[in-house]
Amino acid sequence: MVREKVRVSTRTLRWKCVESRADSKRLYYGRFILSPLKKGQADTIGIAIRRALLGEIEGTCITQAKFEKIPHEYSTIVGIQESVHEILMNLKEIVLRSNLYGISNASICFQGPGCVTAQDIILPTSVEIIDNTQHIATLTEPIHFCIGLQIQRNRGYYLKLPKNFHEESHPIDAVFMPVRNANHSIHSYENGNEKEEMLFLEIWTNGSLTPKEALHEASRNLINLFLPFLHAEEENLHFENNQHRFTLPFFTFHHRVANLRKTKNEIELKSLFIDQLELPHKFYNCLKKSNIHTLLELVNKNQEDLIQIEHFAIEDVKQILDILENEKKFQKRFTEE
Repeated sequence: MVREKVRVSTRTLRWKCVESRADSKRLYYGRFILSPLKKGQADTIGIAIRRALLGEIEGTCITQAKFEKIPHEYSTIVGIQESVHEILMNLKEIVLRSNLYGISNASICFQGPGCVTAQDIILPTSVEIIDNTQHIATLTEPIHFCIGLQIQRNRGYYLKLPKNFHEESHPIDAVFMPVRNANHSIHSYENGNEKEEMLFLEIWTNGSLTPKEALHEASRNLINLFLPFLHAEEENLHFENNQHRFTLPFFTFHHRVANLRKTKNEIELKSLFIDQLELPHKFYNCLKKSNIHTLLELVNKNQEDLIQIEHFAIEDVKQILDILENEKKFQKRFTEE
């Protein structure tokens, strides 16, 4: 049993794990309660945490496979029982766990006959397989079976698009969501003259993290989404020229970058890579995809350049500058390096 307390006004909220089990290597279940809550609070928290569990937690998937001399995914390979399409579907089901940033490569090299399983995947050190027994293909003849794989950490869904297709390369639809399902229910009861509520949360995961880990991460991500509202009102957001582009009159982007350059010389900026900063995965992945690797490359970009990056918003630009201006962390990391 796990208990934690947090003081809210005059009452103490308690949460507890009341049930935890592993139905298989790829299916974990957890049940949690939170109480006492005022009337209406359980639904507010339950809806928000469920959305965060399903949409805000990152997972790791195989997103691309490269076969030699295979024109399309509906081809068959002599000596292999499954079609290319079936192999891709099996690769899609492989459950991985990682602290990966961006995209990494893996491979499979197998000499038939025999069954190719997840344990035959040659992975980078930052990635591990949850279930080594997951089936990939069956080789019926003594052929050499080689596939190049691309592994990515992200959140939500990744849908393969026609523009992603290259010769011999086959994108794979990916479900990055490690939480397979989440439900919440509410129990109402009377405590003296007051009506109170108890929130029940049920969480199912794919084994890459436990329900308790998922609950912690979803809660942190949900808090981070609301942090801007806790700051003093500094920005005045408005639309410009009816386009979906935000401007911040009081953001003073160039002024803040200039101040940053005053405190750090060019050698420091060039020597510090963005993966050394405490950036959330989302920021790191977006910057890497835009070929921004060092702090110097980052501060050389103007506000408009950063906003043009896919999945990047003006609030993200501000948050990155907030991190960079945190002198203690910044100086400490540079000194350690």
